[in-house]
Amino acid sequence: MVKVLFVCTGNICRSPTAEGVFRAMVRDAGLDGRIATDSAGTHGYHVGEAPDRRSQAAAKRRGVDLSDLRARRVSVEDFRRFDYMLAMDQGHLAELKRLAPPDSAAEVRLFMDYAPDAPKREVPDPYYGEGSHFDEVLDLVEAASRGLLEHIRRERL
Repeated sequence: MVKVLFVCTGNICRSPTAEGVFRAMVRDAGLDGRIATDSAGTHGYHVGEAPDRRSQAAAKRRGVDLSDLRARRVSVEDFRRFDYMLAMDQGHLAELKRLAPPDSAAEVRLFMDYAPDAPKREVPDPYYGEGSHFDEVLDLVEAASRGLLEHIRRERL
């Protein structure tokens, strides 16, 4: 089983969107028994909360349901449990590298590394922006999810 963790700040916008989109792609590819997904935040601001209502609405318009997800904070154990820990921006990447224990098994990198042709290298935080920012997040997440799924198929399955 290949295990993927998506990481943002509070785990209510970007990382649950990435988890939901990638989970749907994995399911549609018939690989849900071979690839597991989760998401977490670098900070515990929203632990136990559902994704932001705007993230849920934007995802739902594209046929992706995020309603079952709940925010949690990254733990040291995640570095041993997951094969991939994918950061939404450089700040998250730096924090994950700082938190990583010496025996970390996870590949820690930017999620957008899997979408080299995308217009941005980071997934921007839509929390304080306008509604259209949530659609931009989805566009970027969909591109990176396609690349990640292709990478996992090629390298791990």
